[in-house]
Amino acid sequence: MRTDTHTTSLDGPRSLRDTATRYALLPLRVFLGVTFIYAGLDKLTDSTFLRSGGAGSIGDTMRAAHDSAAIPALIDLALKGPVGFGCAIAIGELAVGVGILLGLLGRLAALGGALISLSLWLTVSWPTTPYYYGNDLAYLMAWLPLILAGTPYLSLDAAWRARRRRAGGYR
Repeated sequence: MRTDTHTTSLDGPRSLRDTATRYALLPLRVFLGVTFIYAGLDKLTDSTFLRSGGAGSIGDTMRAAHDSAAIPALIDLALKGPVGFGCAIAIGELAVGVGILLGLLGRLAALGGALISLSLWLTVSWPTTPYYYGNDLAYLMAWLPLILAGTPYLSLDAAWRARRRRAGGYR
């Protein structure tokens, strides 16, 4: 048992570090949550985006990315119903953003965000060179810590866990 001053306690010398460690993922949650909510709302409110063709539409964007995509078959699949696909992506972004901000099924929300980012990286962002200029790969990597850690603090997930613990549900 350690008895020196470097032990962890609420009022000990490492308490600020412990607090910072505990809440380290909150800025990432806020950034990704707000960004994905904004992206989803932007798509749903853009009259040009939710069209099958024309400049700025989801259909036009997908057709332009087809030949340079890592997996053109993903684009072929989406082009069978570009407006429906665009709506699904937008609603997915909203659900992911709200889920991660509220900490509601945090790991599942983060997995959804990672899958959206992965699909965009393998299609639309794939030809970006050098690769680190493409934002979708960076978003994919940003989701990984939240997939691993979930949303253990300041979240609905944490509140539900605490409630179940108080009720004797599990430890």
